[in-house]
Amino acid sequence: MFDALADRLESAWKKLRGQDKISQSNIQEALREVRRALLEADVNLQVVKDFISEVEAKAQGAEVISGVRPDQQFIKIVYDELVQVMGEENVPLVEVEQKPTIVLMAGLQGTGKTTATAKLALHLRKLERSCLLVATDVYRPAAIDQLITLGKQIDVPVFDMGSDADPVEIARQGVERAKAEGVNTVIIDTAGRLQIDEDMMAELARIKETVQPHETLLVVDSMTGQEAANLTRTFHEQIGITGAILTKLDGDSRGGAALSVRQISGAPIKFVGVGEKVEALQPFYPDRMASRILGMGDVLTLVEKAQEEIDLADAEKMQEKILSAKFDFTDFLKQLRLLKNMGSLGGIMKLIPGMGKLSDDQLKQGETQLKRCEAMINSMTKQERQDPDLLASSPSRRRRVAKGSGYKEADVSKLVSDFQKMRSLMQQMGKGNFPGMPGMPGMFGGGGMGNAYAGGRPAAPGWRGYNSGGGTKKKKPKDKKKKGFGNL
Repeated sequence: MFDALADRLESAWKKLRGQDKISQSNIQEALREVRRALLEADVNLQVVKDFISEVEAKAQGAEVISGVRPDQQFIKIVYDELVQVMGEENVPLVEVEQKPTIVLMAGLQGTGKTTATAKLALHLRKLERSCLLVATDVYRPAAIDQLITLGKQIDVPVFDMGSDADPVEIARQGVERAKAEGVNTVIIDTAGRLQIDEDMMAELARIKETVQPHETLLVVDSMTGQEAANLTRTFHEQIGITGAILTKLDGDSRGGAALSVRQISGAPIKFVGVGEKVEALQPFYPDRMASRILGMGDVLTLVEKAQEEIDLADAEKMQEKILSAKFDFTDFLKQLRLLKNMGSLGGIMKLIPGMGKLSDDQLKQGETQLKRCEAMINSMTKQERQDPDLLASSPSRRRRVAKGSGYKEADVSKLVSDFQKMRSLMQQMGKGNFPGMPGMPGMFGGGGMGNAYAGGRPAAPGWRGYNSGGGTKKKKPKDKKKKGFGNL
């Protein structure tokens, strides 16, 4: 969703390339590009004015560090200001000692509020917090049924009293049920409207007064752009919210909501929805989002996604196999399926520094190649998967695999050849040698992932040292507040 914004910002960096230092004259053109980029991304006008003013003041007063170009220095200033605008750090969901923690979900109709309720419950369940969902939307047809269905899908109980009951009473009894059963967190799904009206606000106010929630989260559709910030402010003034959940952040919205909500409403963004599946909810980290906006990837989120799917014992066994060149097609197939579980190829690539600018055609080609690889491996015998050399030395085996998978013998030969090269390179890396990494066999064309990287734009234009460990530093797996910029 930030592709257009990232492209625009890159043109701003170009205005400063080749300059010896940041000055009043050369910064104005770059600032105009940044202003245009933010306005086109549908960022709130007042937020844009304040942002540009802060960046200009910091840029003009900045001492350019020896060895760092002015455009690199300017990117650093813009990054810091983006983080500042979006809230500086992640604000986690409250957990109170006197159970249950009560979370009230609010928002307009069509923002994905009911789905976000289930997503939040699944997220908390992964943190080993038991949940109870409470269905109080008695107005929208099938809203209660939708929540019950989602509850069954994620194995979280749903409390409802049908569509004829009073929403305030449903909420009250739902909280009482949670107390009686010792549930950790109650999440109350409320009714929405197509637009803000007095009845909706009055009902929300009554529910809030009755259940006294510890968190009141406003679900905001990021596609609404500037209106998202104004909506958040209105809800905050009339109801009082403690945070927001931005939905549909994986769509083609221009990203303005992510940059406007905190600054205009004062309420932090706590979570973002990045897909339709119930697993597609992520805590919001301003520094990571700023990194994505500037095209620098998001390695920490990628690591967390992998940690959810990878078993540590399996990972250690896999490492041993790789270092001893015993990595086979069965292991490779396991890795392909792991990649699928982590999300779409395009979504994962955007988290890897330098990969975010792969074209749709390249990503489509990569997806196709993964499917081809999987089909050919599935047509191999168990013995052939475990010993790829059998295929390398036997044309008849390759022909049989080609027929079984529906591809040509040349395709199977190329897969086997690429796999053997990759396995050899992995072994060399285990010995301390670091040759050019070809990536997965056949991905993004003949040269693999490494070739796609070389052909794409760098993680951030001219960013010094990013490929050797720059970007957001990661001291410890749980240290999510540390920010840094490599050797800048």
